[in-house]
Amino acid sequence: MDVFLYALSTCYHCRRTKKWLDDNGIKYDFVDVDLAPEEEKKRLVGEVKDLTGASQFPVIKKGDRHVVGFNEEKIRDLLGV
Repeated sequence: MDVFLYALSTCYHCRRTKKWLDDNGIKYDFVDVDLAPEEEKKRLVGEVKDLTGASQFPVIKKGDRHVVGFNEEKIRDLLGV
């Protein structure tokens, strides 16, 4: 499964999303955008803006689909769980 999470280390909803993915046995890669080196951070924020039209977190991406924020119903639909 190619699940990727864009998150912020200080974001409550991002931590909640990681916990939900872990609790449901979902394998995923993630990046805490705010902890990335400055150039990487700019690139990652650009990716999120290109994907979602804004710089809101968390963003879960799978294939060409994504969910912004913690919305369990939408996450379940995206991941097929």
